[in-house]
Amino acid sequence: MPQDENITSLSIVDTGRALASGELTALEATEAHLERIARLQPEINCFIASEPDTARTAAENVDRTISNGGYQGGLQGVPLAHKDVFFRTNVPVTSGMRVLDSPVPFTATLIDRLDSAGAVNLGRLNLDEFAGLGKNEHFGRCVNPWSADHISGGSSSGPGVAVAARVACGAIGSDAGGSIRMPAAMCGVVGLKPTFGLVSRYGNVHTTWSVDCLGPLTRTVEDCAIVLQAIAGQDPEDPTTAEIRVPDYRASLTGRLDGLKIGRAVGAPFDTVDSEVTSAIAEALIVLRDLGAEIIDVTIPNIAELNDLQQVLTKAERATIYSRALRDRPEDVSFTARSVLYEGFLIPATRYLEAVSLRGTLLEEHLAAVHGQVDVLITPIIATPVPAIAEIETADADELERTFTGSAACVRFASYLGIPGMSVPCGFTSNGLPTAFQLLGPPFSESRLFRIGHAYQQATTWHTMAPPI
Repeated sequence: MPQDENITSLSIVDTGRALASGELTALEATEAHLERIARLQPEINCFIASEPDTARTAAENVDRTISNGGYQGGLQGVPLAHKDVFFRTNVPVTSGMRVLDSPVPFTATLIDRLDSAGAVNLGRLNLDEFAGLGKNEHFGRCVNPWSADHISGGSSSGPGVAVAARVACGAIGSDAGGSIRMPAAMCGVVGLKPTFGLVSRYGNVHTTWSVDCLGPLTRTVEDCAIVLQAIAGQDPEDPTTAEIRVPDYRASLTGRLDGLKIGRAVGAPFDTVDSEVTSAIAEALIVLRDLGAEIIDVTIPNIAELNDLQQVLTKAERATIYSRALRDRPEDVSFTARSVLYEGFLIPATRYLEAVSLRGTLLEEHLAAVHGQVDVLITPIIATPVPAIAEIETADADELERTFTGSAACVRFASYLGIPGMSVPCGFTSNGLPTAFQLLGPPFSESRLFRIGHAYQQATTWHTMAPPI
């Protein structure tokens, strides 16, 4: 295999092909990524801790297995990284906070499944505390590789940056209200929030137990399908996981969309999205129509209420989870995190219980109103071009509210409903930063999202573009 930069530009699919043919070894792939991490980490700050020795050992083990005829495909030998919210025996986990800094006694199910698939773990990725700016007051800002002057999104900022910057073939993040999908959109990569209950959260540091989901960020939709294949499925350690058969996600990847109905979300809050974003999505819809899909305008009922109820759940549960840390080690909780936690303490128990009790009914209403008409819904993810850091730091409270409420309104309702959502890059705005569309489906329709996203990527080249670093 040629130069290191050629190796790090490979997708998961292409890395697997090179490993299968003997053109590349797992150790060569790992060393190329470790070299790129060493070179770019001071600039982009996407890792809390890279783990080169562990990665090399894992790669050497994979190479021995392959040389003995044990190539199994999938993620075997593929360098990945994960948001620092997963337990691994005797390794610290921070969740981006100083209050969580001790080694843990067991390994998360998701990490076990990646290990079993033969993936090579490059290390633990940066994130921000409960926010969406890519800024962490303890571990530093995670820098958008497309522009150091613009935010990278959050809270899975490290995974988005790592995949876009080609320092990992793929990454794992978590999403309770856009925290995979928004950094994926801002960094120009694919990001999937799976259906609630599809991926085990055992051994994951929760920010909320009702809506938090774990999922992949990758450079292509096909790569995303490969990662989900490895991590999905019921887990007896996590009673929220569903008793379903995990399908072969790659089997759904075809080039045509004939017979599919795609709903274009119209009305509030989508009618206030910036024209540059809506223009990019309109062009994507033309591509999808040319691939055979029928496009139908759809209004999402009760969307403002759904977004409000998602905030009730996340704020109240987050405050509950971190109340002891705030009480015992307040000096290690940042000002931003404290402000977010205090909001949760003020939510009445009656309002929280209302949010819990309405969830099933509102999901049924959503499925009847939306998916009674269409197979998949398409919406924006970020309501504006990616904001500049200077704009955020100088904005007053009202300006910040307008900026982030507009984008959050495009994604939070899906978290409350527990439905799958996937970010797919679809162009650039005039500031040179990526933008994206979101595909949403009914529960456990990930194969459908993959089919549409993959067909779109076969007809376009946005996913092949790399940042200038």
